[in-house]
Amino acid sequence: MKTVLAIAAASLAALPAQAGNVGVRVVDSTGKPVTDAVVTIHPAAGVPSGPIRFPWANQVIQENIAFNPGTLIVPVGATVTFPNQDKVRHHVYSFSKPARFELKLFGREESRGYTFKTAGAVALGCNIHDSMSGFIKVVDTPFAAKTNATGGTLVEGVTGGAAKLTVWHPRLRAKDNEAVFDLDVPASGEIAKRIQIVLR
Repeated sequence: MKTVLAIAAASLAALPAQAGNVGVRVVDSTGKPVTDAVVTIHPAAGVPSGPIRFPWANQVIQENIAFNPGTLIVPVGATVTFPNQDKVRHHVYSFSKPARFELKLFGREESRGYTFKTAGAVALGCNIHDSMSGFIKVVDTPFAAKTNATGGTLVEGVTGGAAKLTVWHPRLRAKDNEAVFDLDVPASGEIAKRIQIVLR
């Protein structure tokens, strides 16, 4: 009997997890698309175990006196590099609660790095160039994505069932610049959500 139960358990473990895709479109109070909003999903069943990896680089380039990308999503524990491709020196810093740090003056073709250990939003600045502004959203879920110019994004392979969907944007008028919504993720297929937020 124990052998039969063990075989049954192994068969169940081998089955693919029930998961669906979540398409999200974020708009402002006038219906215009919101670009660079970060969408994260936390299933009630919990997130999969193991390291979180995204298909983009953990890198913020300084180029044309700007941070590129302007908003970067990274997992907790990621080390982000800050290569300087400008002809001038930069001094990157953050005073945000999840990560307070300084990467002191470094020049063209030089790079610095910092490891982000706490989930949350990190605002970036440059001590030399006040016009430079950027953000790193440190997340503790693999189900995260950023909206494009149309306000849309797709989060794939989300664990089916009840979940919380969070939208973050630096100008969102809410505590911690984020809004949370209940979500029911399908066991397969795709669900589309249109979310309207109020910006400052």
